Amino acid sequence: MNNNPEFDFIEKLPPQHQDRKPGIESVMNPRPIYDNEAYKHCGKLEGKVAIITGGDSGIGRAISVAYAKEGADVAIVYFDEHEDAEETKMLVEKEGKKCLLISGDIGEEEFCNSVIKKVIDKFSKIDILVNNAATHYEDTDINGISKEQLIKVFSTNVFSIFYLVKAAVDHMKPGSTIINNASVTAYKGNVDLLDYSSSKGAVVTLTRSLALAFADRKIRVNGVAPGPIWTPLIPSCFKEKDVAEFGTQTPLGRVGQPVEVAPAFVFLACNDSSYITGQMIHVNGGYIING
Repeated sequence: MNNNPEFDFIEKLPPQHQDRKPGIESVMNPRPIYDNEAYKHCGKLEGKVAIITGGDSGIGRAISVAYAKEGADVAIVYFDEHEDAEETKMLVEKEGKKCLLISGDIGEEEFCNSVIKKVIDKFSKIDILVNNAATHYEDTDINGISKEQLIKVFSTNVFSIFYLVKAAVDHMKPGSTIINNASVTAYKGNVDLLDYSSSKGAVVTLTRSLALAFADRKIRVNGVAPGPIWTPLIPSCFKEKDVAEFGTQTPLGRVGQPVEVAPAFVFLACNDSSYITGQMIHVNGGYIING
């Protein structure tokens, strides 16, 4: 972790690959930057309860820590990266907030229903739902994408949002927020990530539709569309040589860090964004998206 407010961001990553999906943050080189100890928190989320899928690592870890610093208790939903999850829990509790860990497959509706039940049993309410977890596979040929892979990608990236929102929304009061993590690939496409890109396009449209559906309940729904961010998903999905070039094609010329994405999730979760719904914030290193 780099705690200096003037971050020394790297421009090029060392070649590396992890054979295991999901990837593990603790073995990444360098470790992603998820926190800035110079961050000036001011209780923007004081007394709130947030659910964050994929909250154990990467962007999810950065969101979890930022939310805790702003006063929220956090429920982290993750697959099976137990060591990463325990580390993030420790970081949340270091800020004096409660952290509930829930392990399982968000692509299964029954598990998603159990997540909401556990959160209500523990905290009695839900103020913020962050649908952050996702998966992708690198394929340069559409014929290499099997039916099983396609179902896995959409189950994790899209169906899970339906499942969790369905189970959570009746527990959310006016002023609550839902934030979905999309991707720059939803707007500019990616020839190597056909199924992932299309799933993230679905996330964008779902975000806009849910915003309309829940407007009368005064529940806001927005999203963030990150560009290339240094998370465990990258070394677990790309070849070594591709990891080494990851992010270098952005106008800023480097990969982004989770700590650079988390503030957008804080903004969308708090009252500072009270007149914003159905929108996407683009944290992508300078790509002009206009969408």
